[in-house]
Amino acid sequence: MADEDLEEDKGVEGEGGDEGAEGADASEEEGDGKKKLIIAIVGVIVLLLGVGAGLYFTGMLDGVLGKETAEHVEEGHGDEHGAPDDHGAKDDHGGGGDGHGGGHGDATSAFVVVPTMNISLNSDDGVPRYLRLSVQLELKNPDDAPAVEAVMPRVIDRFQTYLRELRVKDLRGSGGIYRLQMELLWRVNQAAAPVEVKDVLFQEILVQ
Repeated sequence: MADEDLEEDKGVEGEGGDEGAEGADASEEEGDGKKKLIIAIVGVIVLLLGVGAGLYFTGMLDGVLGKETAEHVEEGHGDEHGAPDDHGAKDDHGGGGDGHGGGHGDATSAFVVVPTMNISLNSDDGVPRYLRLSVQLELKNPDDAPAVEAVMPRVIDRFQTYLRELRVKDLRGSGGIYRLQMELLWRVNQAAAPVEVKDVLFQEILVQ
């Protein structure tokens, strides 16, 4: 009888030990499950924050955040308080600017016409070649126009002396025309000094 009671006690103790081990395993599994759940939740939150930041900085959330509505309200506010009148005022001012611009241009510059010149060019092959040239002189000060007109014979003499030394190839291309313009500008300023000529404007260049 004593032996049977001892065996039964051992059986009970064995069963109790197994149940304790199983409880510990279940507790560990439950703890691991909670940790995995927390990690998953944190990962989802971080992902959502990253997506939200990306949408914000790319401007895709402007409509959601009400920025677009605010902009429309501001635009409507400006139109409601007479934006067309403002634009109209600008147009009127622009028109006045054009009018004043024309007057301002007349007040700060003037143009003097040089009589058309027909020049016999220097020919390498013996074939007569001619240059027909018409220019205008742009002055910085319109008050200098009478002074330039007074020395016009001297200006024409300087021009013709230079032009007669030119050959047809000297007038070819934009480079040749630019050099011609600079040479004429230098000579007219020498002839009209101390009056300053701003530019030489070509009206006609014809080589025959």
